[in-house]
Amino acid sequence: MEYTEIEVSCILNKKILIIGDVGRGKTRLTAKILDALVSNGLSKHITVIDMAPTAKNVGARISAYTENVKNVRYFFSEKIRGPRIEGKNASEVLEIARANKEIVEKFLEEYLDNPTEILIVNDLTLYLHAGDISKILDLMERSKTFVANAYYGNILSDDKNSGLTSKEKLLVQMLSKKFDTVIIL
Repeated sequence: MEYTEIEVSCILNKKILIIGDVGRGKTRLTAKILDALVSNGLSKHITVIDMAPTAKNVGARISAYTENVKNVRYFFSEKIRGPRIEGKNASEVLEIARANKEIVEKFLEEYLDNPTEILIVNDLTLYLHAGDISKILDLMERSKTFVANAYYGNILSDDKNSGLTSKEKLLVQMLSKKFDTVIIL
């Protein structure tokens, strides 16, 4: 999927959510936005929180699409896992989601303690599985520019009866009302 040139003026001071199913280009578009912001000399004003797991053929970190993560404050962890893909039953799915929340919450706290004007979040839904939506709203409020992508689809619907998928969809729907722009891929 190709995207036209990113207009930085259309990104700055906005809250933008990119949603879609697996393989639709959410992370690729997010990386392209990061590249545009960095190429406009905004590196020191950018934090990226990358919540993407290293799961089989699903999702990717922003670093897979751009070297510009080296030019900004970049948080990620190799310990983040894909709950629906790696969990064998509801209990395991929920335990992986809780473990991910603990990892990601440290990044969120670090950002809230020392915010930058621009915050980019890859795979926001990973935190929503077990995290608190109010923390995401705090992030949005603290940043002047907030760009996030989130899974919203059907390919990963098998959550082993954990309730994770329905919670995720509901929270993405709730959050989408708080954004200036929602891009559906």
